[in-house]
Amino acid sequence: MDLFDLRGRKAIVTGGTRGLGRGMAEGLMEAGAEVCIIGTGETAFSVAEEYAGKGFVCHGVRADLSKRGECEAAFRESVEKLGGDLDILVVSHGIQRRHPADEFPDDDWQDVIDTNLSSVFWLARAAAGIFKPKGYGKIILIASMISFFGGKTIAAYAASKGGVAQLTKAFSNDLFRYGINVNAITPGYMDTEMNAALTDPSHPRYTRERYDEITQRIPAQRWGTGDDMKGPCLFLASHASDYLGGAVIPVDGGYLVM
Repeated sequence: MDLFDLRGRKAIVTGGTRGLGRGMAEGLMEAGAEVCIIGTGETAFSVAEEYAGKGFVCHGVRADLSKRGECEAAFRESVEKLGGDLDILVVSHGIQRRHPADEFPDDDWQDVIDTNLSSVFWLARAAAGIFKPKGYGKIILIASMISFFGGKTIAAYAASKGGVAQLTKAFSNDLFRYGINVNAITPGYMDTEMNAALTDPSHPRYTRERYDEITQRIPAQRWGTGDDMKGPCLFLASHASDYLGGAVIPVDGGYLVM
């Protein structure tokens, strides 16, 4: 079990206030890591306080990561709150915009690309600057099944998540020699706020037929949750994955192989 012991490790988790990011942040804390959560609102502080009240060491930072200056400042602030060091970076924030590909507005396209792809690059690059001198570090990016599929009405999201999968490989190729593991998790259909159009009957785009169609294709016969991300994230954040680099790992209840 020492392979998965994160006591003394320091981690940043973006998007850690809810959904999959919160599940991963919680899993890292349960394994002993000190965690700084970056979120877009005041919940970054309230969630951190909630975990601190449970005996974990958790900090909060608020930022709009789609803006380069704010993203880089949030990274620096997070490292400061962690005592000036970092061992693990989990980049799990993201947004969604839906339009037919041929009608996709420029503003929505740019918002998704800046949030889901450009900021991932900025954060991974910043983490590498800390990890290279000490010869150790774990960078965990969150791609998507849409890294493999095109999807419908989500052209920007598909492009951004395809880019995250390729960034994972590119960063791994350049950083593995320095003792830095860069890998990605590709969540499948997850019961999160981002998928409300598929899971919430009150959503204007929801259809029972589409929900049933997806669920029936998942061999696990259920949608995933933040808890399902804990184990894979812990593996990639720990010494258990020291010889793994550039992997893009599906966590999808078996959907991709059905």
